[in-house]
Formats: sequence, C-alpha cells, structure tokens
Amino acid sequence: QVHLVESGGGLVQAGGSLRLSCLASGRTFGSYAVGWIRQAPGKERELVGATIKSGSSTYYADSVKGRFTISRDNDKNTVYLQMNSVKPEDTAVYYCAADQKLHTIVAVGEENPEFWGQGTQVTVSS
Repeated sequence: QVHLVESGGGLVQAGGSLRLSCLASGRTFGSYAVGWIRQAPGKERELVGATIKSGSSTYYADSVKGRFTISRDNDKNTVYLQMNSVKPEDTAVYYCAADQKLHTIVAVGEENPEFWGQGTQVTVSS
C-alpha cells in the first residue's frame, strides 16, 4: 500500500504562485509514476501533469504548459507541482496519484490509478 498526502493548497490571487507537495509512504516511491489530477465542481477530473519513475520525463496538459512544473525527489518520497501565473480556471481540488504504469495516470478519464491522495483545495481569485 502506498499512502499519498497532498499539501500546499490554499487561496492565491490570479498571477500568483503556489507549490503543492505530494508525500508518499509505505512502499518504494521510485517504483511509481506519479501524476497530478484536478477536479472542479461539476466537472470531470482532468490530468494536469505526470512524471515517470525517475522524474526525467514529464507530461503537461496544454492548459498548464509553461506555467506549471512537476519535479520529484525520490530520496524524500515527494513529488511537487509548482504553479506559476495561476488563473481562476485553475481553481479545483488537486490530487496526486501513483501507479506503476504511466499510461494509467495519463488516461485518468478511463483508467483508475492504483493509489490516490485525499486532495488539496486550490482557489484562485481574480
């Protein structure tokens, strides 16, 4: 079992920055690909970005490219989502998810990653 805990959410003004953290415990973190998924009220969950086990390759949704950055520190069992130039449409609950297969995270609309955190609320005000 992998236990994931998100932190760092809160209220931020448009154009500002926020850094989310996903701390993992329970199993070897380096064995898993990790993604950030967000869900706003009344909307389907949306992949924000993902990184492979080593963190050397990343994927970003077009809506956040150039603004968000994913990084991971396997020694600290932590994956980060640096959010810059945030917009009101970024408002959502942000979850981290882990799975041994990257494509399972990328295809969150049809697949269900093995492990999920409880989420952290990000609210962007105008």
